Parts: sequence; structure tokens; C-alpha cells
Amino acid sequence: MKKYSIIAIIMLLCSCESDEMEQTIFVPDSTDSSLPAYTEWGYNSFGALYERNYFLATNDIVPCKITYKNGIMTFTLSGRVKSSGNMTLYFSFPISERMKDYSDLLVLHQKEIDLTNSTCEVRILNGSKTENITLLSANLFFKRAQLLRINDREDRVILSGTFDLSFLRNQLPEAMTKGRFDVGIATLFILPD
Repeated sequence: MKKYSIIAIIMLLCSCESDEMEQTIFVPDSTDSSLPAYTEWGYNSFGALYERNYFLATNDIVPCKITYKNGIMTFTLSGRVKSSGNMTLYFSFPISERMKDYSDLLVLHQKEIDLTNSTCEVRILNGSKTENITLLSANLFFKRAQLLRINDREDRVILSGTFDLSFLRNQLPEAMTKGRFDVGIATLFILPD
């Protein structure tokens, strides 16, 4: 009987550890407590100052997904803007390395991308409506990519970095500044050619 109890406890602890890795953990920034602090711990968090509001990760929306197709990677951040509801930000850029699974994301370590390059694209989905924007400036910096191991098994890649963009939306200038992300990626979605 004790043997089964120990196995049940171990299984419960392992499942709790896995569930915790999926949650968004908000650690306030020391200079702007409405933004998450820049961390490299896989907190599944991101945030940016969007005009006078904040675009932030939440626990009820998967904060980040990454897709790959034909040499193009799309890094997606989904969350909420306090005043207007759900929003998704898409960063698409070419990558020369062939992607097969999440561990290949380590090639993003220290990669800085000027998204105004004609081979890149930035899109905003506000609620269910795609916003037409014209980029003025946009940078995405993967400051750190690290492989997380749990119990000596590869579990996910943690991507941490920053982003900033300015653009015209409906012919009016807008900006997203002080952007930072710290996300754990356990699945890379490979789209068919």
C-alpha cells in the first residue's frame, strides 16, 4: 500500500511542476510596477507600454506561440490591453536555420531583428479584427535563449528579450515601448509547406 502512495505523491508533484510552468507569473518592474520586470526565468510573461495603456500577458490566454513555415518564423504574443480587450501581436521574420522542434529555437540567442526590413512583417489582431498598420520602426531582440531541463529531461526553451515598435494606424502615429518578454516554449508549430 505504501508503495502506491509514494508513486501517487511523485506523480502529483511532477504534474504540479508541469502545471506551474504553464502559468503566467507577474513580477512587477521596479520602475513601472504596471509592467513585468525583465526576467530570464520562463515566467510566461510579457508586457509593453502601448500609448497610455499596457499590453500584458494574462493567465487565461496562452501568451506566446511560435510557428515556422518555409524559412519564416512567426513569434506571437497574445494578451490584453487594459482599455480595449484582447490583442495579438505577430512578428514574422526569415530565419536561415531549418526548424524541426522547440530545441532549435536556441539559434535565436542574441538575435536582433529589424522588423522594418522588407522580408519581415508585423501584424496586430485587436479582438477579432486585423489592424492595418504601417511600420515606422520595429525591433525584436532575443537577448537570451536557454534550454530548460527538469529532472534531467529537456522540457522547453526559455526565450527572453525586448521589443519596441512605432507605426501608423488609421493614419495616426502610435507606439509600443518598453516591451519585454520571458516565455517558455515547449511546442514549435511546424506548418506544412
